[in-house]
Amino acid sequence: MNKKQLYRNVIAWFQANMPVAKSELHYNNPYELMVAVILSAQCTDKRVNMITPAFFKACPTLESLAASDKQTVFEYIKSVSYPNSKAAHLIGMAQKVISDYGGKIPSSVNDLMKLPGVGQKTANVITSVAFDIPALAVDTHVFRVANRIGLTDNSQTPAETERELTKHIPRELWSIAHHWLILHGRYVCTARKPGCEECGLAQFCISRSRY
Repeated sequence: MNKKQLYRNVIAWFQANMPVAKSELHYNNPYELMVAVILSAQCTDKRVNMITPAFFKACPTLESLAASDKQTVFEYIKSVSYPNSKAAHLIGMAQKVISDYGGKIPSSVNDLMKLPGVGQKTANVITSVAFDIPALAVDTHVFRVANRIGLTDNSQTPAETERELTKHIPRELWSIAHHWLILHGRYVCTARKPGCEECGLAQFCISRSRY
């Protein structure tokens, strides 16, 4: 099976078996999504969803977050990974959005990456999820699953993975493909013990004999 056939088969399987795929983070607007995605770095969505209700009650807007102090924010997010740096990033993000973007979360990847705590992955998530602009964010799940299946040729970095995936996946499917691969990696093709016996992609996967 060549690369073109592999992509065609994997996409067809996801379209048939996971026609609806979306973020598991809880949010109501771009501001809340931005906060949740920053908090989710190296942390589970489940943990983030546990703390954001109280956080958003205390900081319901960009303005209220921008006016907060680091210790106050830390108290609400201390159960996530790297709470000190994330507290600083959240406040800095809010202040920069207000000062540079008129208090509105920007929609372009380039502008988003100018904000504290926002890298390529986070920018792609915000662009695609909040603004419905095609983008394919590569987190640890996407990186792992793409390499295991054979969608990428042993890519060494998320940037390499993103380039290869977006080269072969139609642009209109970039956003949902991001969620397909994340959810598959989260619940089936897990890091320590992939569930190959229950995996519908095993018939196409180049790694199926390894586990």
